[in-house]
Amino acid sequence: MLTFGMPTLIQAPSAQESAALCRELGLRFVELNMNLPHYQLNAVDAAQLCRIAEAYGIFYTIHLDENTNVCDFNPYVAQAYLRTVRESIALAGEIGAPVVNMHMPYGVHFTLPDRRAYLFEEYRALYLARMADFRAMCEEAAADAGVKVCIENTEGFAGFQKEALEMLLHSPVFALTYDVGHDHGCGGLDAAYIRQKAARLAHMHLHDARGRKNHLPLGTGEIDLNACLRLADAHDCRVVLETKTVEGLRQSVHWLERSR
Repeated sequence: MLTFGMPTLIQAPSAQESAALCRELGLRFVELNMNLPHYQLNAVDAAQLCRIAEAYGIFYTIHLDENTNVCDFNPYVAQAYLRTVRESIALAGEIGAPVVNMHMPYGVHFTLPDRRAYLFEEYRALYLARMADFRAMCEEAAADAGVKVCIENTEGFAGFQKEALEMLLHSPVFALTYDVGHDHGCGGLDAAYIRQKAARLAHMHLHDARGRKNHLPLGTGEIDLNACLRLADAHDCRVVLETKTVEGLRQSVHWLERSR
């Protein structure tokens, strides 16, 4: 049976507000967004999060800061992000969050007359060595935490990113998040890859989209949402109804109630 949750919303940013809305809508979990100041590691209170989760009968997943770049060529910057991921995995273990979700950045590119030259592509060996170190760190951090680190698609995985993903997915600590709206917005560049790797799918960000506009309420766009739900169900994914407003979230829950 599918488990549905909600993202952290600007209109209900605190853990208690989120948990109250989550319970009201009959959802099961809140994805804490670490882009927000009060979910930074120096500000979050794991014990309080646990008390809120118990009081409202919900649980959490974690979405890392979208800027997280563990392969940055500046070692001081990379170490800060590695520490952030390591401590986020520890936090996830403390609060019972089964998933730490993250984007895989393209990194810096140089614009040439005929193409974009991505530096991770140009210095692929260094990039992949950094990614191997990241995998080892996550394996150690998540060894006893029961946490999966899920890599989310954004605008189409580049070749160097797929090579890194192959390396990460050799480890049972790593899995995939399928963001269906992101995929729709880039013309379906990741759909075939996600389905090829569907056995490693553990998490889904579900929202509707029209053209390049995504994060729409379910049922208001062009995506075959029922096909997405069948894919999620087949692989026992947790599903975040990733709209950006309370009203959009309510609309999405109502669409689910009508369609299932």
